[in-house]
Amino acid sequence: MVFSYTNKYLKTTIHILVWVVLIALPYIVNSNLGGGPPRMLSHNEENKFTFLNLVSYSFWIGIFYINSSLLIPKLFYQKKYTAYSLIIILLYGVVVGAHLLVFKLMINFMPFNIPRSVWVVLPAFVLTLAASTTYTMIADRINVEKRNLEKDKETMKTELAFLRSQISPHFIFNVLNNIVALVRLKSDELEPTIMKLSGLMQYMLYETDEEKVTIKTEVEYLLSYIDLQMQRFGSKVDIETTTKLYNEYQEIEPMLLIPFVENAFKHGIGLVENPSITVKLTTDASQLKFSVINKYNAASEETKDGSSGIGIVNVSRRLELLYGKDHELKIVQQNNWFMVNLLIKLN
Repeated sequence: MVFSYTNKYLKTTIHILVWVVLIALPYIVNSNLGGGPPRMLSHNEENKFTFLNLVSYSFWIGIFYINSSLLIPKLFYQKKYTAYSLIIILLYGVVVGAHLLVFKLMINFMPFNIPRSVWVVLPAFVLTLAASTTYTMIADRINVEKRNLEKDKETMKTELAFLRSQISPHFIFNVLNNIVALVRLKSDELEPTIMKLSGLMQYMLYETDEEKVTIKTEVEYLLSYIDLQMQRFGSKVDIETTTKLYNEYQEIEPMLLIPFVENAFKHGIGLVENPSITVKLTTDASQLKFSVINKYNAASEETKDGSSGIGIVNVSRRLELLYGKDHELKIVQQNNWFMVNLLIKLN
């Protein structure tokens, strides 16, 4: 269980428990103030001894929180070291004076010697100050790191939302191109194709609002898109698709794979001799492997507009944000072949 420093109730409870243990510890291990009494104490004497201990501990608890809550944030962190040092010296004087006063009041009633030197409280004072400073700096560091982490998460969510908003119109643009092509061909497949396109757009509009979808759902979407493209281009394109899922209910980010396939159809058909596209997806217990290979015409790519390939750019950024070191994306352009190899470690 991870304890959060933002939980004030839990923090207060932990502090109380720690102080209770520290106060009770001398009694648990049978240790006594200043070397302790040389003989067994009566019940009345034990009460006086306990009172003396509680008074002493109250000083250290006060010093701990004065330093932690006031002096370090207001002076030490503000680099007011002189003022900080002077107040620490003043506090030490107050603690010494208070101890001497208590000792003087109690000395006639205790059956053992009580230390009277001003230096006797110095080790406890230094230890309390060191513990308070260490605790405060560690706690503040944890809080700063937590705030930075929350800030980074919010930034990532904002950027992912922006990237998704770009993917949607990009996909719609490609869908409209498919419809236009089928209308021009006056194909009998127009109506079922439009129904299938409707299903794809429904997935895009609703499923993509989820942080994760099953691989089965994503693959069905991917294969439907490829099927539509095969209806459009027919035998003009050699399309090979292979899927092998270890567990179809493993989850990934929605619309994470389709941009690579869209890119293959956009750039692998047209001024390409014998266009060929190969899509392969396999998963095992711990990772997903996805590859897309297509021919392309390097000469024709030079005339493409600046928006070309926006899907690849966006999905690359999404992969970086979502999976970080848990993914590997390799894109190679060689001898008029465009090759994408993606590996994702699955939870």
